[in-house]
Amino acid sequence: MRGSSLVEPAHDRETMRPLLLLMVLLLTPLQALAQSCPQPLASATRLVLVTADTMNTATARLQRYTRANAGAAWQADGGPVIALVGRNGMAWGFPFRSHARAGEPVKVEGDKRAPVGFYAIGRPFGLAPSRERDYLHLTEGTVCVHEPAHRAYNTITARSRVGGQVHGENMWRVPEYRRGLLVDYPSSGAARGGSCIFIHLRLPGKTGTGGCVALHEPHLVSLQDFAQGGAVLAILPRQALGRFKGCLPEF
Repeated sequence: MRGSSLVEPAHDRETMRPLLLLMVLLLTPLQALAQSCPQPLASATRLVLVTADTMNTATARLQRYTRANAGAAWQADGGPVIALVGRNGMAWGFPFRSHARAGEPVKVEGDKRAPVGFYAIGRPFGLAPSRERDYLHLTEGTVCVHEPAHRAYNTITARSRVGGQVHGENMWRVPEYRRGLLVDYPSSGAARGGSCIFIHLRLPGKTGTGGCVALHEPHLVSLQDFAQGGAVLAILPRQALGRFKGCLPEF
């Protein structure tokens, strides 16, 4: 008697291959799929999504989201609020220039556009002393350097260290900085990629910013609480949302 063969016939293997592939795709964790999303978004569990109708619009919509882990779906946290971005709109930030399409602006120093992309939200800051954790108190002499050729480009330092002739924003003199959050915007002086990006107060009568995100104070206070422990800021025009399908909340 011939024993039963333990080797599948070739035609059976060919039949099973598509089914096995489908099973692998269905069982692949969402977390593995998220690895193709840009950082720091891919590993984020808190998201602050700022969207505008076009890249030339200064008024935007800000919505917060959370998820249990990097493989879970995003869930809205509260209702959307109105925010301001650059008075000239948005432009692709230095780390995300490769996502720009023909005709879309790329951020350069002084363009008054908010940087499109994904950035970690950093420390809270303000003009008054505070007991907030990791708080940056802006005192006389605090400056953010926006001179591309300077070694301290895109960093917050003191006038006493960089000198009075260096081009920079004297942060202690800016009323909008009474309250805010730093944004980790990786830039390049050689490429003049833009500098000193924050989330700060929106003052009455203002219709745009120098390239930051601005909120009314109650919303900013709430956002400071939300961002404790880490959150990611996403700045995008609606036309670019589809380029990150699977990485962002469903609309």
